[in-house]
Amino acid sequence: MLNGGWLALVAQPAFRPETEAVVPTPVTLGTTPGEHGLLGLVTRWELRDQLGTDTQVFDARTAAEFAGEDLRKNARGGHLPGARRVGHADLMAAEGRMKQPQELRVMLERAGFRSGERIVSHCDGGGRAALAALAAVQAGFTRVYA
Repeated sequence: MLNGGWLALVAQPAFRPETEAVVPTPVTLGTTPGEHGLLGLVTRWELRDQLGTDTQVFDARTAAEFAGEDLRKNARGGHLPGARRVGHADLMAAEGRMKQPQELRVMLERAGFRSGERIVSHCDGGGRAALAALAAVQAGFTRVYA
């Protein structure tokens, strides 16, 4: 993921789409390399089997999707039992970059996420869940899955 999206990429001095592809310089998460946990993947069936356990479900969808008012193209709506919602848009600062780690940490703790416990991010298609998982890792949570 590129923090800042397309605008951050085209702002790089070396970006010349007409002549060559540019690979952005990778950055580490957090302020100290190794201070964050790895990000894992969970299938929908694994998540289904973890509902009702100490797994914390991080729903990154909109409030309307969470409430079942916006079905998108799904037959059913609403949220998974016990899910906590912090919308993907809430994770972003005004300039299109992810909020600072401490601000993300406060948001997630206010939503009820607890450090040291397993967090599985969730959305409708995977993109917002990936952003949510990255935000949780950036906030210092160590057992994060998408």
